[in-house]
Amino acid sequence: MRYKSGGSAFTEKIEKAVIVSCSPDKKASFNELSLLVETAGGEVVDELIQKGKEDPAFLLRKGHLEKLQTLCKEKKVDLVVFNEELSPSQTRNLENELDIKVIDRSGIILDIFAQRAKTKEAKVQVALAQSYYFLPRLVGKGVHLSRLGGGIGTRGPGEQALEYDRRRIRKRISSLKKELLTIEKERKEQRKKRKRDFLLCSIVGYTNAGKSTLLASLSDEVVHSDDKLFTTLDPLSRRVRIGDCDVIFTDTVGFIQDLPTCLFSAFRATLEEIVLSDIVLHIVDISNPNFKNQMASCERILEELSCASYPRIIVFNKIDLLSDRDILSCFTQEYPHSIGISAKNKENINGLFLVFLNLLKSFLPHNLENRRKGYLCM
Repeated sequence: MRYKSGGSAFTEKIEKAVIVSCSPDKKASFNELSLLVETAGGEVVDELIQKGKEDPAFLLRKGHLEKLQTLCKEKKVDLVVFNEELSPSQTRNLENELDIKVIDRSGIILDIFAQRAKTKEAKVQVALAQSYYFLPRLVGKGVHLSRLGGGIGTRGPGEQALEYDRRRIRKRISSLKKELLTIEKERKEQRKKRKRDFLLCSIVGYTNAGKSTLLASLSDEVVHSDDKLFTTLDPLSRRVRIGDCDVIFTDTVGFIQDLPTCLFSAFRATLEEIVLSDIVLHIVDISNPNFKNQMASCERILEELSCASYPRIIVFNKIDLLSDRDILSCFTQEYPHSIGISAKNKENINGLFLVFLNLLKSFLPHNLENRRKGYLCM
């Protein structure tokens, strides 16, 4: 039996997982699910892919369900993770049939967010998202969770425990909403007091694209790279001098395909940092074969935030991992105001500064001033 080592006397068991997909055409998303499970603290020991028609009660057809049962017993699996979103009834049916913990993609993402939440604001946002997620999954007054037994999918943010009583969850949702309203009011006050003698730039992008690494490189901090998802939940800002401009760069929570609606709603206050921006740096992991789909996912979220028209620089990161750099010139020509860099090695950071300054010249000052006046009224 394997355990995660930690700084305390307590060590946590690494849960064995089988990942399941009923959409064979979504290979990139399925591969991403494996990394999500690993980030949550699990180990993927096998996978199952079903093609064709789905069973509405179990999602899996009888033959595939029996195959999954065999896999779970042979490999002593602790949980099954579906790439598709499961309805509450499908989750219950699968758990009853498999006699094992079953969660979906949204459940894994929520669990990672619960582990990553450090500040009060992040904990409130995650707790609210989890409450929205679990409420429809309750049976009667509560929910039968004897199979869960802790671990992935059951953790609350920080040291909090998840609540499984319907009445208490509703009461908690109401309380958390009030806390978030207070946070939003505090943010508005901060905007009014904020000095406007510098530019605001948000660093956005798909999770694990290198946003935090870039922020560290821009501010000449020690760069720590980690192949984990959602390393940043709370906005982190650094002041950087570019030419004659003082710029505040803010790292933001990573985007991901099929981001749970409950998370998007709960983290709206954090994502508002992007709305406040004068310029957006969209970081893209060009070494990822699926980077164009990742870019599209980010674009959809920016549209939902009404930020799609903001002045933007496309930053193709991780060029140090490219076997053929000639491909880079094709994409920098395709996208205006774009550049290739390696945030980890600090390669071409000065080139990024030049692209930034060129974009400023084309962005009329009076438009910038009008937008800033609008921010102060928010």
